[in-house]
Amino acid sequence: MKQINRITVIGGGAWGTALALTAARAGATATLWARDPDIVREIQSRRQNAKYLPGITFDEEIHATADLREALKADAVLLVTPAQTTRDMLREIVSAGGFDGPLVLCAKGIEQSTGELLSEVLKDELPRAEAAALSGPSFADDVARGLPTAVTIAAETMETANRLCAAMASPAFRPYASTDVTGTLIGGALKNVLAIACGAVVGRKLGASAQAALTARGFAELSRLGAAMGARSETLTGLSGLGDLVLTCSSPQSRNFSFGIKLGEGQKAADLIAAGGKLAEGAYSARIAVELAKRLNVELPICATVARMIDEGLSVDDALTILMSRPLKHEAGTD
Repeated sequence: MKQINRITVIGGGAWGTALALTAARAGATATLWARDPDIVREIQSRRQNAKYLPGITFDEEIHATADLREALKADAVLLVTPAQTTRDMLREIVSAGGFDGPLVLCAKGIEQSTGELLSEVLKDELPRAEAAALSGPSFADDVARGLPTAVTIAAETMETANRLCAAMASPAFRPYASTDVTGTLIGGALKNVLAIACGAVVGRKLGASAQAALTARGFAELSRLGAAMGARSETLTGLSGLGDLVLTCSSPQSRNFSFGIKLGEGQKAADLIAAGGKLAEGAYSARIAVELAKRLNVELPICATVARMIDEGLSVDDALTILMSRPLKHEAGTD
């Protein structure tokens, strides 16, 4: 089995920097590509990325560059740019000479304009690359600080998944191999939408019982959509599904949960999106996830309600009324 020794991370934000640190800790030659030359200089000269990971200085050796052609000289590439810019970034990679090795998708979302999973976007733009995905209960700050974390790394073949896991594993970072790329991506995308709902409940101070109920019923929605798209049940109940959902639906460290808290406090989604700040991928994936589910004849009432909160300004109180007044059904039945 050919080892992966050179890993390039595309994306100089918090998660990209944390994953570059992880690769370096695992013994790989780690390169971080960033568009912002100031970030490149700071990493090279000060071993910091203060804009995205304040207060953290790196002990590990990371080569930072703004030269994409140089960065693509790697055994594997981790793409850590926002879901809605994945297609544009892949086109830049093609323009820089392309890449035909394992390309690991690390964003969590569904392309808003097409309804495609990021693996489908990859095949559209860079068909010779082998699609892989990294997802699981992991916050960038925790990973950058070397706190214990476990994730799923899925690839088209188990051989590639095992190679990627071996290249990224370290005492504090434990990856589990899978070949269920679809399930890994679905879990990551849908949990962001559901985290907005849980955050709204917390922001409205509706109690821990309501938050737990939304998390549990949200997992039922994630499982239904995943099953309809061919995901494996063990993926959906694993790190990239249930594990990531529980973390994201319970911590203000989550951008999507924090976005939901602000909605619950009475702020409007349109104002939050217009203001910029930390990206909440779930705000962009909610409507397209619901449309995708309709095509597959799957009901996602919580996701549909989140989509209305974002697109129509539906209040948390009205959203709760809609959800609580749904027809009574058996728990094992279809919602």
